[in-house]
Amino acid sequence: MSALIIFVLLLVLMLTGMPISIALGLTVLTFLFTMTEVPVQAVALKLFTGIEKFEIMAIPFFILAGNFLTHGGVARRMIQFATSMVGHWHGGLALAGVLACALFAAVSGSSPATVVAIGSILLPAMVRQGYPKSFGAGVITTSGALGILIPPSIVMVMYSVSTNTSVGKLFMAGVVPGLMLATLLGLTTWVLARKKNYPRMPQASWAERLIAFRRSAWGLLLIVIVMGGIYSGVFTPTEAAAMAAVYAFVIAVFVYKDMSIKQVPRVLRDSAAMSAMLLYIITNAVLFSFLMTSEGIPQAMAGWILDKGFGMVSFLLVVNVLLLLAGNVMEPSSIVLIMAPILFPVAAALGIDPVHFGIIMVVNMEVGMCHPPVGLNLYVASGITKMGISELTVAVLPWLLTMLGFLLVITYVPQISLWLPRLIFGS
Repeated sequence: MSALIIFVLLLVLMLTGMPISIALGLTVLTFLFTMTEVPVQAVALKLFTGIEKFEIMAIPFFILAGNFLTHGGVARRMIQFATSMVGHWHGGLALAGVLACALFAAVSGSSPATVVAIGSILLPAMVRQGYPKSFGAGVITTSGALGILIPPSIVMVMYSVSTNTSVGKLFMAGVVPGLMLATLLGLTTWVLARKKNYPRMPQASWAERLIAFRRSAWGLLLIVIVMGGIYSGVFTPTEAAAMAAVYAFVIAVFVYKDMSIKQVPRVLRDSAAMSAMLLYIITNAVLFSFLMTSEGIPQAMAGWILDKGFGMVSFLLVVNVLLLLAGNVMEPSSIVLIMAPILFPVAAALGIDPVHFGIIMVVNMEVGMCHPPVGLNLYVASGITKMGISELTVAVLPWLLTMLGFLLVITYVPQISLWLPRLIFGS
């Protein structure tokens, strides 16, 4: 009964148009102070201890690194490198967009940032070459979603905070699925481009490719610093985030010199504002998780599912449907922070690996970012292309179907996610 009251109250507040973070906080406080006898001191204590986690500090650092890279010319050089490598294939510029999104995702940790950085440069170029605007928008909108699957990923950090799962293992678990999805999106792009005979670019010589690589090498080196540092144990994921922020600042201001010192305060303000918003959501989600646990809702749900004989296969199918539906009304951070504390105990009871379950949630978030009505990537791409959401929804459909097929494979073949972390960290 308490679960029904909590979710009805949350739904009513969300339907008023209230931001999800505020709706979460009001739901928790209303229920705690009117329907339970939980002391105020316990709520305050949980509020502070819940966000007193070292891993949370990775979020503002990765946001800051992503903003420096977005404004610092890294994206343009990655596009040039990607174009030199695959531009001569069918739909070469579009394929370069997929590759550039994968590369930029590996240094930014943010899906909307990837769409903005790559799309704002590549989409006008594709239109000038004769590609339909809808084709370019479909490629960039869906490929930009790689930003939350290919590590480092802010959404993975949030899942780690919610479930106490190793961030390092999650980052390593995202590498193979991320490369696999990038390949599938590229294959979809190539098939469509070949079928409709979209433009190809002259093949670059190896000398031109080497020059393009050297120009983008400072940005690409960040991938080695972050992942190599975590893999070798030189620093933790949080320390890697801090290193990434400092490194991104240095190459944007002093190496590439595409950003002046005068622009740095604006980047810091934007990063602080975005970090504050996410930390506010996390704070309210911590309280929501505390309420769920104190009312015994996850435990009751796990018991009910086990009693009804739900197996791993049927549970994961229900999880996917539930998360895809949640993607219709919420953005990824909120979904992870609300759903993970509820679904994770059930998954653990069924013997599902927490790292594998985290990758399933992240891939669901990727799909959610590319379909209406709340798909963040759709709105970002709409701002770049000046296309309507309904028009964009049709444009992304071929790639969205590819992502749904990939979601099914990732869900039921855990070895794809778990092979690399088990190889590096052991069982």
